[in-house]
Amino acid sequence: MVDETIDGIISGNRHASLAELRRRTAKAASALHEVGVWQGDRVALLLRNDIAFFEATMAASVLGAVTVPLNWHMTADEIDYILEDCEAKLVIAHADLVDEALIAICAGRELVVVETPPEVSGQYDPMRPTRLSNALPIWNEWVEGHEPWSRPSMQVTGPMFYTSGTTGRPKGVKRLPISPDAVKAVMQRAKVSFGIGGEGVRSVMTGPLYHSAPNAYAMQVLGEGGLLLLQAKFNPLELLEMIERYRITNLHMVPTMFVRLLALDEAEKKRFDLSSLKHVVHGAAACPADVKRAMIEWWGPVVHEYYAMTETGFIAISNSEDWLRYPGSVGRAAQGVIIQTRREDGTQCEPGEPGEIFVHSETTGHVAYLHAEEKTAELRHGDFIATGDIGYLNEDAFLFISDRKTDMVISGGVNIYPAEVEQALIGMDGISDCAVFGVPHPEFGEQLVAAIQPAAGVTLSQENVQAFLKGRISSYKVPRIVRVCDHFPREDSGKVKKHKLRQSLFGEIAA
Repeated sequence: MVDETIDGIISGNRHASLAELRRRTAKAASALHEVGVWQGDRVALLLRNDIAFFEATMAASVLGAVTVPLNWHMTADEIDYILEDCEAKLVIAHADLVDEALIAICAGRELVVVETPPEVSGQYDPMRPTRLSNALPIWNEWVEGHEPWSRPSMQVTGPMFYTSGTTGRPKGVKRLPISPDAVKAVMQRAKVSFGIGGEGVRSVMTGPLYHSAPNAYAMQVLGEGGLLLLQAKFNPLELLEMIERYRITNLHMVPTMFVRLLALDEAEKKRFDLSSLKHVVHGAAACPADVKRAMIEWWGPVVHEYYAMTETGFIAISNSEDWLRYPGSVGRAAQGVIIQTRREDGTQCEPGEPGEIFVHSETTGHVAYLHAEEKTAELRHGDFIATGDIGYLNEDAFLFISDRKTDMVISGGVNIYPAEVEQALIGMDGISDCAVFGVPHPEFGEQLVAAIQPAAGVTLSQENVQAFLKGRISSYKVPRIVRVCDHFPREDSGKVKKHKLRQSLFGEIAA
C-alpha cells in the first residue's frame, strides 16, 4: 500500500518531495537571474516529462519570467521561429534533444542542458546522448552551484503556449494582467473543471507537458500538495499498474488513451484494482460515443469532460451523468463562463440552432497574440472570444460541437492546421496543387490526408511526399495518407471544396 502522505513528483526511480522542489526552485531562480532572466523575460523549455520541467517552470515564475514550452516534435526551423518570435533569453533542453542545429539556433542566447534520465531516454531513441560532454552548462550542477533566491517573488503570469492558426504561423498566446479577484475566479474554475481539490490528490501525468492543459493540470496537482507520477510516454498497461500501486485518485486524459486502454485484453483490464479513482477528466478532442460509454461502464461514473481553448481556458464541463443524459454533449458553461452561439450576422441563435461559439469570462478581454495584432482583433469581439467552432446549445444549455469553422484537424488530441502542411507541400517539385484535411480514425479521432495534383507527366507516390515533408515540418504533421487526384472540386472563387473532395475520396465515412 502506498504511503498516502508522500507528495511531490515521482519519475521512474526518482522522487522529489514538495520540500525538495521548493529548495531546487529557489536555487534555480538564482541561476536564471544570474544569466539575466527577470520579470517578463521568456525562457524556452525543450523538455520531455521530467522533474526538471517543473523546477524550471517554478523558478521562472519566482522571477516573474514566462516559460515557453516547446513541442519537441518540431523541426529546427519551427523551433527557431518561436525562439525569435518570443525573444527567448534562455533555452533549457534535454540532452537527447540537443544537436548541432539547436546549438546553432541558440547562438546568442543561453543554452542549458538537462541530463536525460533513464526512464525518459528508454522511451525514445536509445542512440541519442543522455548527457553532453561539451562546454554547455548541465542543469543539475548549474542549479546546485547557486545560493537559494531570497528576494520576494514577482507577479506570476504563467507559461506562454504557441498555437497555430489558419495561416500556419504559430502565435504566442500571452496573458495580460488581470485583477486579484479575477485570478481567484480563474483558479477556482480550474479546480472545479479539473476536479482537483482537497488533500490526498494522487495523479499520473499521461500527456506531454508542452501542451497547455496537461501543464496546467500537473501544476494544480502540485499546488494542492498532491503526488504526481510522470509517464515519459503513455503506456496503458503501465497506467493501470500505477493506479493500483499508488492508489491514484485523479487523471487527465485524451480520448486516444481511452481507445488504447479499451484495446487491452479483458483479463488485463480485470487484473487491476481501480477503485481509488475519483475523478478522470478528458478533453482536447471529441470522444466517440461508444468509447465514452465503454469507459463509464468500466471505470464507473468518475469520467468527466471539458471543452476548452488555450486562448480562453475552460468553456464547458460535464460529468458522467450529464453525458449519459445528453450523449455527445461537452457539457454546460463552466463556473463564471458565458457561452453564446451566433449567426453570421452576429445575432444569437435559438436553442438547437447551430452557430459559431463565442465565450466570455473574466479573462477573455485580457488575451492577445504576441506580435499579431490583426489576429488578436479577429479573436476578440469585445469581451467575447470567437472559438472558431460551430455548435448549438440545447434547451437545458448543454453545448454540442457540430463542426469547426476552420480546417483544423485534431489527431490524438493535437491540433494540426492544414494550411501549414499545404504551404510546405506546394514547394515540392512536381506538385501543381494540393489540399490537406482530416478523416475519421478509430484511435486518434482524426488522421491527416493530403490530396495532391501532380504536374503533367509527373508520377508521385505517398512515400515521395512523406519523405519530402519529414525534413520540413514536425513528424506529427506529416499526412498518414496521400491520394493523387486529377482535379479538385472548387468554389467559383477558386477555393477547393474540401468537403466534396473528402467525400469523393473516402465516401460516407468522411461525410
